[in-house]
Amino acid sequence: MSERKAIVVAISGCSSSGKTTLSRLLRDMFPDAFVLHADDFYRPEAELPLSHGMVDWDCAEALSIPDMIKSLTHIHEQGTFPPFLDSKEDQNEIGPCPVSPSQITSLYSLVHTWSSMHRTPRICIFDGFLLYPDVMAALQPHLDIKIFLRTTKAKALARRAARSGYVTLEGFWEDPPGYVEKIVWPNYVRDHRFLFKDGDVEGEIDKEVAMERGIEYMQGGADEDMEMVLKWAVEALMGKLPNVGGEGVVGVAT
Repeated sequence: MSERKAIVVAISGCSSSGKTTLSRLLRDMFPDAFVLHADDFYRPEAELPLSHGMVDWDCAEALSIPDMIKSLTHIHEQGTFPPFLDSKEDQNEIGPCPVSPSQITSLYSLVHTWSSMHRTPRICIFDGFLLYPDVMAALQPHLDIKIFLRTTKAKALARRAARSGYVTLEGFWEDPPGYVEKIVWPNYVRDHRFLFKDGDVEGEIDKEVAMERGIEYMQGGADEDMEMVLKWAVEALMGKLPNVGGEGVVGVAT
């Protein structure tokens, strides 16, 4: 495997688990980092499957996996954002920053000091709701570091309900009544139960499965404060990035 000019840091979890917020915060922390959104790889709405009489945006069939791989390959080989990708996701708002300015300043200073002592490739932060299940196996070789964020059903429903909608290829999408309860959460449970003990996605993560698949997660319960999540993610990346790259990906213990 040739040397990679950028490292792909995947951040995944249920819709409204804080993926995009964390991705943008990390982008601003690490030098020359950029974000790639899995939501920019949706197929045209007319091609999406239906579930419960509604368009299902929250399944693997709604995404163009070949286009994802094409973009990730470009990032590894060229170290730049794919010039052939027109991002719509950055037009979507994520609300006020949940991290205090003092925490951001402190962590930025920490990363700046760290980066002055380490030479690592450029970082691409890949934000997506469905990156680690078996249905996305073709994507796995293109993900260098895998971070998983947890949330509870109550918090996911509340956060999603607070959103005004989403910019899409065709225009703008608003969740129809019952969409989160009937599609978003059940799909998340179906696709991620493999990662949890007894398949309980609001319970304890199966450490052996996470280790086997190289998935990093924050110790403790779901819905940790974003200030704590950001601090954990920054420290985790500073520990892992020097060991990733070169002739491939070097596994790092949690």
